[in-house]
Amino acid sequence: MTESVLTIKDLHGYYGESHVLHGVDLDVRRGEVVTIIGRNGAGKTTTLRAIMGMLEKRQGSIKICGHETIDWPSERIARLGIGYVPEERGIYSSLDVMDNLMLPPKLAEGGMSLDAIWTLFPNLKERRRSQGTRLSGGEQQMLAFARVLRTGAAIFLLDEPTEGLAPVIIQQIGHAIEAMKALGHTMILVEQNFRFASRIADRHYVMEHGKIVDMIRRDEVQVRSDHIKSYLGV
Repeated sequence: MTESVLTIKDLHGYYGESHVLHGVDLDVRRGEVVTIIGRNGAGKTTTLRAIMGMLEKRQGSIKICGHETIDWPSERIARLGIGYVPEERGIYSSLDVMDNLMLPPKLAEGGMSLDAIWTLFPNLKERRRSQGTRLSGGEQQMLAFARVLRTGAAIFLLDEPTEGLAPVIIQQIGHAIEAMKALGHTMILVEQNFRFASRIADRHYVMEHGKIVDMIRRDEVQVRSDHIKSYLGV
């Protein structure tokens, strides 16, 4: 069996006094694409933020590539080779596309070259001297993803990568994820668009009320479609 690169056990997470995560358990193996699905407010984004050390308080265990990181600061966690694309994308308004793209430091060798990024996202090449916030929502999402591809990260955390995007842009994001998977990278997605998620993910973790309540493999999706709809409230 492929080795685990992320193992979470009995994870509790807090925003101030608010107890949001209630004993999360999940495991991700090298080269997998895994989604965390569930209704709004279930704790999906909070789980990604906990992995990155971005909560005020965390308890339990988060092992990344064998390192226990529950007490590590965010910058130390990132240096393990973690690329995080938040839902808000984090594009700097004062920088053009090229400067946004080149801003994050390299985490490791093997990051995607500019030529490869332009091939994957030709829109960005055309707009490379445009101010970051003058891009469309889809182009901003491409830029946020491209920025972490360049760093040499091996594990990617993507928070709602297709939210609010046109179908043609969603298709491009899907191609990018498939290309990274083909290169052996590991991805954890929070994704509301289950039609998109079901095409690219190996497994789906279902979250309710701050806990993982089910795990569905790709080959189970069709026979468990009623369960999935009830989980997502559709």
